[in-house]
Amino acid sequence: MSGLHDSSVSSPRGRGSCCSSASALCKIVKGLLHVAIVGIISLAVFSGFADYNFSARIALESVSYAVIACLYFYTSSDREERIVSGIFLGILAVVIIVAAPSSKGETAPVAVIAGCNIVALSVYCIWKICALVQACLRRLRVRGSAASADAEAPLAPVEKAAAAKCSPSAPVQPTTFRIEDLPRKFSYEEICDMTGDFGNLVGRGGSGEVFRGVLDDGTPVAVKRITSDKPVGEQDFLREITIVANVHQRSLVRLLGYCLLRGGAGHGQQFLVYPFFEHGSLDWWLFHGEERRRLLPWPARRRIAGDVARALAYLHHECCRQILHLDIKPANILLDGGLRAHVSDFGISMSIAQDMTSVDTRGRGTVGYMAPEIWVSSLSAKSDVYSYGVTLLELVTGRRGFEAGRDSSEKPDLFARVVREKTARGEIMEVVDTAMASVDEGEVEVVVKVALSCVQHRRDLRPSMLTVVEMLEGRVAADLPPESRLSVVDFMEPLSWPATHGR
Repeated sequence: MSGLHDSSVSSPRGRGSCCSSASALCKIVKGLLHVAIVGIISLAVFSGFADYNFSARIALESVSYAVIACLYFYTSSDREERIVSGIFLGILAVVIIVAAPSSKGETAPVAVIAGCNIVALSVYCIWKICALVQACLRRLRVRGSAASADAEAPLAPVEKAAAAKCSPSAPVQPTTFRIEDLPRKFSYEEICDMTGDFGNLVGRGGSGEVFRGVLDDGTPVAVKRITSDKPVGEQDFLREITIVANVHQRSLVRLLGYCLLRGGAGHGQQFLVYPFFEHGSLDWWLFHGEERRRLLPWPARRRIAGDVARALAYLHHECCRQILHLDIKPANILLDGGLRAHVSDFGISMSIAQDMTSVDTRGRGTVGYMAPEIWVSSLSAKSDVYSYGVTLLELVTGRRGFEAGRDSSEKPDLFARVVREKTARGEIMEVVDTAMASVDEGEVEVVVKVALSCVQHRRDLRPSMLTVVEMLEGRVAADLPPESRLSVVDFMEPLSWPATHGR
């Protein structure tokens, strides 16, 4: 699964120009086809006034009415619009049934049907033109918001400004958009309007695409269109909404709204609306160049570790029903203006009873961050603990623990073993990201020991997230796990730490 701002796009504000161009071309072709269909129907309707066979004119007008009705229902974006369309078309049908037979003259019935068709077609054109104007105005607003945001890129602040943001005395930047009620249900048309007809792609992953948008009040949002290989049923989707709506913790991304389509245009699509984080994901900062990592100093990384740990502890131990995230990774950790972490993407999260220790749903998550037991046994909160441990190691080292397609030396297990070996030898500073100007060795040692405790193969040996929080905050001692004190492997050079990371 991928976060709201997935690393597959080059920056948090990446435009996805190719996808946007293809989408724009598709919209143009679709619009031209739409205009052509309306034009053909108009010709057919007005042909009913021509002087030829009465039966043929009646048949032509009747077919035109049926086509107009299909046009209404097919282009309706939600259930409410289809209901209104049905009522309107029903009224016109009643007028035709009542008035046509009672009309005097041979051409009168044809005129009645043609007149109703003209009214239906005129109302349809006015409806769609108004929607088009509204979408254009909304797109201009989205572009204006994006342009003002691009004036201050994440890389623009110099190291001094970044360090100032990350100083302990710096105030925490709260999320700018807050709602007290349940997440709002948006219509498909509203989703199209707020995203400018999906013209600003900012991320793409295995679970869907993320578009930048803006609400009516100017609040920037991220709209996730779910496109998973395994479609989520309506009941499961609404259950997921219920779970996320009841989550209230500072370091968890708040769900603002959703859209569930049952038919009509965009049939079967599901959308989630979240606040937009200008600083993107932790993945973007860690794995896309040394310059970006340099702007993420050690104090910020340590606070990120604490923020994510507290968020998971809340999900595991403080909710009425325990929630498993199941896809903790840097791409699902978003950063606000103060470089504080917010855990996102509950697309595959699960809610289980507090007295249950595990649930049998296998193979969920992202390769490289998935606990070993996920493939062969039940899931539990300790599966999230393992993913968190891998993320901690990446946060300290500034490099991925696993990348698909690389040689066998790049397995997440071996990545952790290299760190274990160097920690046991007292060479812990050799694994620390050299992009960081100054690092507190004592704090690094604590974080690394916590990470190694979390990535143990036996899940019963891993600490709970409550214990992790206590270790990070110094209330509980962080020790090297028992197996880490052993000489695990005499690594060859390819498995040793790259020279560029040495100190």
